Amino acid sequence: MWCYRGGSISTEPRINDRIRVPEVRLVGPSGEQVGIVPLAKALELAQEYDLDLVEVAASARPPVCKLMDYGKFKYESAMKAREARKNQAHTVIKEMKLRPKIDPHDYDTKKGHVVRFLKQGDKVKITIMFRGREQSRPELGYRLLQRLASDVEELGFIESNPKQDGRNMIMVLGPHKKKTEAMAEAREAQAARKAERQGGTAAEAPAETEDAPAAEVEADASAEADTEA
Repeated sequence: MWCYRGGSISTEPRINDRIRVPEVRLVGPSGEQVGIVPLAKALELAQEYDLDLVEVAASARPPVCKLMDYGKFKYESAMKAREARKNQAHTVIKEMKLRPKIDPHDYDTKKGHVVRFLKQGDKVKITIMFRGREQSRPELGYRLLQRLASDVEELGFIESNPKQDGRNMIMVLGPHKKKTEAMAEAREAQAARKAERQGGTAAEAPAETEDAPAAEVEADASAEADTEA
């Protein structure tokens, strides 16, 4: 009777002598179909090509195996997965809260944050908070949300129209740029700033001039004249 006693289950494919079937459907190093061959013959070909016999479709009947450099295959797969994780973009929803009668300076500050979030490719949830008698004037919040959407329309659009939610009014802005595009632009800008700093450092370094050798010649001539005198 089989009993599982814990531990991790390997997801690695079976290779070489770990393959335990009488015959396999063999695929060559360049993807060519060799056909169904005995396992011993497949292992012999793998040794002849100095490659590994890798089981790529265990559920097939017979299993499909391919001749490949398994170490190189694992390395390239890991690099591809790493690059995919690096470029993966997660949509983030930022939140900005405003009051219906917000001060102009505070409005500009809040708008600046919204602009920054949209440039980063993030969505922004704008919440208007009503207090006391302000709840009887929802049009104030609506006009404020429409004004903000108009001020940032080059960077974002209204993804969710203003709607009342208890004492609050909520609107969601979506960015025109995708997160991946914003990340790529940020990397390019960072590289440009780095190159500019390095260029500035090089420009500040003292440079040799053509006048220096001439000055040395004049100094030598002056010393010779003093000696002769």
